[in-house]
Amino acid sequence: MTIKEIRDITGLSQVEFGKKYDIPRRTIQNWETGERQCPPYMLKLLERVVKEDYSCY
Repeated sequence: MTIKEIRDITGLSQVEFGKKYDIPRRTIQNWETGERQCPPYMLKLLERVVKEDYSCY
């Protein structure tokens, strides 16, 4: 799963997602555009937290 897919599950904007999970908007933007890679451990952590918060999948 990508950071964009995880964020899409929440329905939040980059700014809202960043505030909720304490991640700078610019970092989220860089991950989503491919300018930087999201660390694999962070993807796993966000997947788990979003799953718990949203019970979507």
